[in-house]
Amino acid sequence: MKRRRTRLELVEDRTPRIHRTRFDEERNLSPIQPLTDRQAEYLDALASAPQVIVLGPAGTGKTYIAGTRAADQLRQRRISKVVITRPNVPSGRSLGFFPGTLEEKIAPWVAPLTEAMKERMGQAAFEIALKTGDIEIVPFEVMRGRTFKNCLVILDEAQNTTTAEIKMFLTRIGDDCQVIINGDVSQTDLRETSGLRTVMHLIKSRMMPIPVVEFTRDDIVRSGICAEWVKAFEETNL
Repeated sequence: MKRRRTRLELVEDRTPRIHRTRFDEERNLSPIQPLTDRQAEYLDALASAPQVIVLGPAGTGKTYIAGTRAADQLRQRRISKVVITRPNVPSGRSLGFFPGTLEEKIAPWVAPLTEAMKERMGQAAFEIALKTGDIEIVPFEVMRGRTFKNCLVILDEAQNTTTAEIKMFLTRIGDDCQVIINGDVSQTDLRETSGLRTVMHLIKSRMMPIPVVEFTRDDIVRSGICAEWVKAFEETNL
């Protein structure tokens, strides 16, 4: 606690220019470095395409790269807003309704993305951006009728969207938007056809110019044991 007080005393009488310089220094982070060839393909697609679909198992960096990309684009003011959404489908037994506001209810669902953004831009900067609306977490239930412009829109866990839901999502996209759709079709929690599968079928059958990056278990970078579990479940068809 004493060290914190000392730090506050040191900056108390300084001009706001010091704070801006420190903020600018935080912005000058090194670019994201790919750990695998597939991650490099993912980053190349993000640099050149307005819509990118990323498939593959857990631990390959799908969500982390999306969150880091969003943080960088926002910090560099290349976009005016980051919009985050995902279907509210539990992966197992439901814990019931979360308390709080609409934003507080959906916050646990999008934690993997928001944690990646916090790590990249800092907790304080993230909280400010969230309060000012530069980062918006939008539940699927209130998305109909919206139009997103000049922003980066991320749909995480897309394998849990129905066909109707992903159609509604894709028709919300306006001008100057980039869309990242992440998912793992092997982990859908739906009892009906996944909307992500429908989108993949449409892209391939209509030869739509939308990059699809497909990670495999060989691209898992989270940990060796994560890769071993993915392999075990895949090889036993569980």
